[in-house]
Amino acid sequence: MPSPLELALAGAAAFGAGLVNAFAGGGTLISFPTLVALGVPPIVANVTNTVALCPGYLGASIAQRKALVEEGRGLAALFVAAAVGGLAGAGLLVVSPEALFRGLVPWLLLLAAALLATQDTLRRRLLGEPKPDGARVSVGLVAGVFFGSIYGGYFGAGLGILILAVLGLWLHAPLPRLNAVKQALSLVVNVLAALAFVFSGKVAWPYAGAMVVGSLVGGHVGGKLSGRVNPRVLRVAIIVVAVGMAIRFFLRAYSALHLD
Repeated sequence: MPSPLELALAGAAAFGAGLVNAFAGGGTLISFPTLVALGVPPIVANVTNTVALCPGYLGASIAQRKALVEEGRGLAALFVAAAVGGLAGAGLLVVSPEALFRGLVPWLLLLAAALLATQDTLRRRLLGEPKPDGARVSVGLVAGVFFGSIYGGYFGAGLGILILAVLGLWLHAPLPRLNAVKQALSLVVNVLAALAFVFSGKVAWPYAGAMVVGSLVGGHVGGKLSGRVNPRVLRVAIIVVAVGMAIRFFLRAYSALHLD
């Protein structure tokens, strides 16, 4: 059973994750490393983090529901792809050996950090490219959402950025509407993955309970303060944390090889 201090630290990390997700995205890169630092095994930490942060995605989707309705024509196939991909990714995580996931974590952290670092460039290049009016759902878009959702169900950090980049390749729509679709798809991926995880026996429920509260409060506060904080400053801080955590995992793997 975690100590009150450990639960408080996990709740504070979830608060920070909810706050940062409201500002710039990438909050998982705060909460997941914190759980690992508290001694939670990486797979359990990832599963617990996914379950605990779901309320934040729900709040963001509700807040942007008007923009989602405006872009909602023909998007049912994307939600199906997100649901199936999220479940597939969650299933892969549940059956993954701890050693395999531990080896992948530093690479996944670096990938998420790279997505976060290049977020603005991706938006400018992808959303700035000329597309025919009325571009709608295509096989390529559905496939992109599906494979992105597998990643989201398996790890999740940087999912929103990845999904937004995929949407920008095929959908001709203003950024607020694309962002609303991205939030809704991220919600589907995380909820389906969380439902799979609930029955996996891998959720650290004491931590999850503390983090649900922190995530809800952080998301609410972030929504209120989003116009007053420079998201680029937060993004740099998150990237530093993610890269530092990746280096830590690489060093652990290197030490383990030499010990063997």
